[in-house]
Amino acid sequence: MPRYKKVDAEAMKRPLKRDTRGRALSPEQQALVKRMKTITDESVVYEAVLGSDEKPATLRQQLLRSATLAGVEIAVKWSPNGFYFGLLTPERRSNGGRRSAASTAQG
Repeated sequence: MPRYKKVDAEAMKRPLKRDTRGRALSPEQQALVKRMKTITDESVVYEAVLGSDEKPATLRQQLLRSATLAGVEIAVKWSPNGFYFGLLTPERRSNGGRRSAASTAQG
């Protein structure tokens, strides 16, 4: 027969989750997040120039990830040397990609 004993109610609480997951941000990524926070209106636009060893898809993902961490929605467009990025406005929103289900059901 099992034995029973009374314990503190704290034993039933779930452990707290960590605030961050994954790796800590590199100094370069922290600098990019800081730069993203300076994008306050549509007149602030930066150009990210690709290095010889960088892939365009990787750079684009770094830009989008940094913007998410900074709490800023950005638009990313091709430039001759890499990408332009600035505040996302209705005019800068992409119309590309797949059509929504609502528009295909109507037509």
